[in-house]
Amino acid sequence: MQQTQLKTAQLGRTGLEITRVGFGAWAIGGGGWEFGWGPQEDEESIQTIHRALELGVNWIDTAAAYGFGHSETVVGRGRRTVSARPGRGHQRRPEQTDSAVAHLPPHILSLSSRSEEGLASV
Repeated sequence: MQQTQLKTAQLGRTGLEITRVGFGAWAIGGGGWEFGWGPQEDEESIQTIHRALELGVNWIDTAAAYGFGHSETVVGRGRRTVSARPGRGHQRRPEQTDSAVAHLPPHILSLSSRSEEGLASV
């Protein structure tokens, strides 16, 4: 994981060190639903994600409920464009992923798989 000057903390017993400040992606889900923040420009949202990562933020809060999955799609696009840059990328190590999800019930793992599909979609 990329080094940051932001303070970090261990996330439970997962072995993950995350910054104490994250990027909340609720608003980039857009408008058109009861809890939406109004229309958003996807390209502007992606630029904002890039800036947060450049500043050292190493985690993004998104969920299938944010804009009915639109937030996950935009975050996925932002992640891919960062990972495509030489020397960049914020990818989990397999041992971190395994320890982080080992104790989760099957229905949570199913939701997680659907979220990962949204994050990977174009």
